[in-house]
Amino acid sequence: MSVHLLLSAGRGPQECAWALAQLVRRLEADAARQKLETHRAHTVPGDRAGTYRSVLIEISGDGAEAFAASWTGTLCWQAPSPYRAGTGRKNWYVIAQPCQVDTPRTAFHETDVDVVACRTGGPGGQHRNKASTAVRATHRPTGIVVVVDTERLFSLNRRIAVRLLRQAVERGDEAAGRAATTARWRIHDELVRGNPTRVERPETQDPAPRKRTRRRRRPSAGPRLPPKAPI
Repeated sequence: MSVHLLLSAGRGPQECAWALAQLVRRLEADAARQKLETHRAHTVPGDRAGTYRSVLIEISGDGAEAFAASWTGTLCWQAPSPYRAGTGRKNWYVIAQPCQVDTPRTAFHETDVDVVACRTGGPGGQHRNKASTAVRATHRPTGIVVVVDTERLFSLNRRIAVRLLRQAVERGDEAAGRAATTARWRIHDELVRGNPTRVERPETQDPAPRKRTRRRRRPSAGPRLPPKAPI
């Protein structure tokens, strides 16, 4: 089981591209702890080294959908800007949404086509009125229907109908692919700043405890004796 998750900095400032890189690493570490595999299927780099405007991550393994859901929505990286020391802003937002990458292709088989002879009106002479030379063809998996009556022979009309159905199915697959691409691009504009579904922060390391050294005690000199009287 695999899921594709698209993370985007949207139209945010360069800090958002930096935050996205931090969040991607945090997501990958979280996935590894849960025995899930991640793969960066596509990345768009930011203006600065090590930053990203968007990253498409493939998550695979048992529980991939639930894991992706836990990282879906507006994500916030809470940390001071590494580029502008004077700014007081510490919240940088990123959008994460599951998306469809590879749209399934429809396998076309002539055995899936139902062909029925029929009569159509209009000019065409007496032969067309007496014989059912027109063809009504239906592609059962998609429900696409075409009617062909351009030729005077049933066999020719049938051949044309099958070809038209094949072309229609291919156009449908292409349209589905374009729609999936458009949906992915739309995610970049859906970023809503504020009310994040998840807030992440840099990991703070506690300072190492100072080693206590024991001070050596000076040996006691004992009681002081009075000076000896001169002889």
